[in-house]
Amino acid sequence: MNLHDLLDHHGMATNPFADEDAQTDPVFQGSCRTSTYHPNWDKVYGDPANPGTSIVFGEKGAGKTAMRLQVTSQIEEFNQTHENTRAFVIEYDDFNPFLDRFADRLSSRTRRKPTKVLEEWKMWDHMDAILSLGVTDVVDRLLGASQPSGPAGNALPENALSRLDRFQRRDLLLLAACYDNSFTESFDSRWFRLRNKVHYWPWQSWGIRGLGIVTTLAVLGTIFHVKHYEWLKTVWPWLIMAIGWSPWLAQVWKWWMQAFSVGRHMRSVTRDANPLRKVLMQFSGKDINGQPLPNKWRTDDRYELLYKFQGLLRALGFTGIIVLVDRVDEPHLINGSQENMKGLVWSMLDNKFLKQPGLGLKLLLPIELAKSMQQEGHDFFQRARLDKQNMIPSLEWTGASLYDLANSRVAACAKPGASPQLQELFDEGVTSTRLIEAFSALRVPRHLFKFLHRLLVAHCQSYVSSEPSWKISAATFESQLALYRRDQQAVDEGLSAG
Repeated sequence: MNLHDLLDHHGMATNPFADEDAQTDPVFQGSCRTSTYHPNWDKVYGDPANPGTSIVFGEKGAGKTAMRLQVTSQIEEFNQTHENTRAFVIEYDDFNPFLDRFADRLSSRTRRKPTKVLEEWKMWDHMDAILSLGVTDVVDRLLGASQPSGPAGNALPENALSRLDRFQRRDLLLLAACYDNSFTESFDSRWFRLRNKVHYWPWQSWGIRGLGIVTTLAVLGTIFHVKHYEWLKTVWPWLIMAIGWSPWLAQVWKWWMQAFSVGRHMRSVTRDANPLRKVLMQFSGKDINGQPLPNKWRTDDRYELLYKFQGLLRALGFTGIIVLVDRVDEPHLINGSQENMKGLVWSMLDNKFLKQPGLGLKLLLPIELAKSMQQEGHDFFQRARLDKQNMIPSLEWTGASLYDLANSRVAACAKPGASPQLQELFDEGVTSTRLIEAFSALRVPRHLFKFLHRLLVAHCQSYVSSEPSWKISAATFESQLALYRRDQQAVDEGLSAG
C-alpha cells in the first residue's frame, strides 16, 4: 500500500510529518510558521518596539529553532507596519566562524583542548561578534548587496542616507572600520566605497598629506627651476621634505599602532593592521580623536560602540535590537559538550548586557544548561540576575498541545477544498484521549513527527494496494508506540553515557 494513496484518501497533498528540522521543513515554512505557536510564545516574543531579554531552555527537538524562525518572521511583519518603531534582528546562531578565528589567536597548546579555548572566551568576544553581524548587515544594505547577510525584516528605508547627520555618518564609518566583515570584496575597498556612498570627505586628513606633497613639489620644483641639481646631493632638500611629511608620518605611526592594537584585541573578528591603518587615517582628526576603539581587553569600549550602533539604527527607524541566540550545541569546538556550552554561554549571562536598554536577547539554550545553572554559586546569580530575565526553565509540550500541533500540520497539508483531521487517520479503537496520552510521553515535536511518520509507513507496509486499509488500528498504534519509545530510550541512554 502506498503512503501517498493513504494521505490522498484523507485529503492531504503531502506528508505532514516527513520533515523534522524547522529550517528545511516546508510544512512549517508554509502556514504553520504563522499559525502554530508554543504556549510560552508571548513571553518569549514580547514587544518588538521595546524588546526585552528571554532565556529559554529546551531539549533537542522541542522547537527552539522553530521559535527563532517565528520571531524573525513576526518581526518582519511588524516592521512592515511600524515605519519608525521597527526592530533590527541579529541572528547569532552560527558560531563556527567566530570560534575558528578566536581559536587561531590562541597558543597551539591551548588550541589542543576545546575546553581550554572556550575558557578564554569573554563577554567582549560576544559583543564583537554581535556587532560584526549587525554592522555587516547595515553596510550590505547601504551598498546595495544582492543578498544582505541579515533577515529581510532589516530592510532600510529608501531615504536612509538622508536621515544621517555628519556625526552619524562618521559613526557608521567607524563601526564599519572595526566590524564590517564581508566575504564578497576586500575590507578596505568596501570601506572606501561606503565612504563615497555616505559622502564623508575628511578634508583635514587630506590636508596633512597635501602638505607633504606640496613641500616635495616646491623643493624639487625650485631645484629644477634654478638647475642646481647638485643640491640633491646635500642634506637640506631632503630635510625640508621630511619636515613637510612629518605630520603625515606621525599619523601613520599613531594609527598603525592603534590598528595593531585593535587587531590584537579583537579575537572573534579578523582585522589586519595595515588595511585598518589606511582606513583610520581617512578620518579627520577632530572626528576620530577620542572615539572608542575595541583595542583593550574590556567591555567598556564595546558598550560605547554598541551605543553608537543603536543611535545609528534609531536614525534609520529601528528603536530596538533583537539578538537571537540559538544552536549553541552545534559548533565543532563544542560538539554537544555541556562543559563547552557553559564556556560559550556563561560569559554572556551578565545583567548589564542582558538588560541593555533597547537590546533584547532571546537565548534559546539546550536543557542541559538549565541543570548546570542550578549548580552555580551565589556570584553567578548575582552577576546574571536571572530573576530579572524572562526565563522559561523548560520548553515543555503537553499531550494536548502536541495533539493540536499535529492537527495543525495535517490541516496545513490539506488539498484544496479538503479539511482533514488527525483523528480520521485512526479507527475507533484509538480515541483522542489515547492519542493525547501517548503524545505526552513523546514530549517534544521532533519525537512526535518521527513517531507519526514511522506509524504511517508501518501501517502502509502491512497492507497491499489491492486491499488497502484507510484506518490505523489500535494494535498497530500501540505496537509502533512501544517500539519507538524503546528506541528513543536507547538513544537517550547513549547520549547520557556519551
